[in-house]
Amino acid sequence: MELIFERSRPGRKGFSLPRLDVPESELPSKYRRKTPAELPELSEPEVVRHFINLSILNHHVDKGFYPLGSCTMKYNPKINEETARYPGFTQLHPLQPERTVQGALQLMYELGEYLKKIVNLDAITLQPAAGAQGEFTAISMFKAYFNKKGERRKYILIPDSAHGTNPASVNFSGFKPLTINSDDQGLVDIKKLAQVMNEEVAGLMLTNPNTLGLFEKNIKTISEIVHSKGGLLYLDGANLNALLGLARPGDMGFDAVHFNLHKTFSTPHGGGGPGSGPVAVRKILEPFLPVPVLRKENGKFYFDYERPDSIGKVHSFYGNFLIFVRAYTYIRIIGEEGLQSVSRAAILNANYIIQSLKDYYHLPYPEFCMHEGVLSGKNLKEYGVRTLDVAKRLLDYGFHAPTIYFPLIVSEALMIEPTDTESLQTIEEFIETMIKIAKEAKENPEILKSAPHKTPVRRLDEVKAAKELKLRWQK
Repeated sequence: MELIFERSRPGRKGFSLPRLDVPESELPSKYRRKTPAELPELSEPEVVRHFINLSILNHHVDKGFYPLGSCTMKYNPKINEETARYPGFTQLHPLQPERTVQGALQLMYELGEYLKKIVNLDAITLQPAAGAQGEFTAISMFKAYFNKKGERRKYILIPDSAHGTNPASVNFSGFKPLTINSDDQGLVDIKKLAQVMNEEVAGLMLTNPNTLGLFEKNIKTISEIVHSKGGLLYLDGANLNALLGLARPGDMGFDAVHFNLHKTFSTPHGGGGPGSGPVAVRKILEPFLPVPVLRKENGKFYFDYERPDSIGKVHSFYGNFLIFVRAYTYIRIIGEEGLQSVSRAAILNANYIIQSLKDYYHLPYPEFCMHEGVLSGKNLKEYGVRTLDVAKRLLDYGFHAPTIYFPLIVSEALMIEPTDTESLQTIEEFIETMIKIAKEAKENPEILKSAPHKTPVRRLDEVKAAKELKLRWQK
């Protein structure tokens, strides 16, 4: 397919400007280009067709099944997009006086109240722009909390199955990460946790259910161990899809939790954005929330900046507002019972897939999973086939590949999250395809190792791409 620059022809235009209705004025030379901008010249239909054709080449959740584990590529209801496009929202400016944006502040306030209720915690900030920034925000609040108490704690504990952003957030927040190995069930090793938890440890970052899709059944014991030494417990909310309306992190003993509005509450986040990572906390951490905090008094909403113990801002202005609108719409439409249905359907879909495929792929941890499950392709290695080959072959059948090679504690991992929004028909088509690929690995492994065959771009030479990366088009 040609690049848009290659389709360009001199003199073609896709615009028409209105006749000048003000006195003409020459722009000062210091603001003018020395050379014309190298922009493609095409008509409007050519531009539209070019980008439509590009979108057809791309895989997206509106086109087909997208079972990325821990990424939650669920369907995004179009009503969310409608509300996010209301002029009353899109034409706001963050520097407007509070009295002129009361409707927007009400939406933010009510969204925060809903999120607090879902996890049973006391206070919230909507400011963080994504899950990783939510982690950084919460752990920074841990740091401020212990500094206020005069305790110079050094470490944050992290399971070996954790998301890679966890240790990064710990380092950026001024702590050092310490890894806790999983036990033979894929859960936190309680004995090891008890050994390393001391007064130098500020807390534990935990994903529950974890990245294996397994619920930490000893969560109350974990909470008691951490709190017995004065530590704090943090929930990485990436897997909150499994808990909605069924279990509340606050009841489990968590002191802070971040939400991924762009995962759990149906905001599209393909291509790296947009995102939103609100953080809810227990009362003891409320003084350290980023400024400003949204308040309600006498029926009016306002921003509170008078917070001497705050960690400060973590994002420009107040967060990604139009993501709030989408999440608010989603929660209001499905309601409390709907939230429960989300988690129940996600859990059922995941277990149906994993149990259907366990005789064709290796299942490292045989317990029933929550909203996502992890298989392994290591049983296919005897045929010269790796998990990467399975992922590439799936593309030929019209499915996006699951997450592969994560979590790192599983060799040849296939991490599958079907979400709540896929039908039984789609789930069974995926299962049948995975079984077919497992049989192909035994009978004709070369077809996997040379896949994909039907995509616009064949398998890339990843080593060459890394060494000779070209991101700029030149004539």
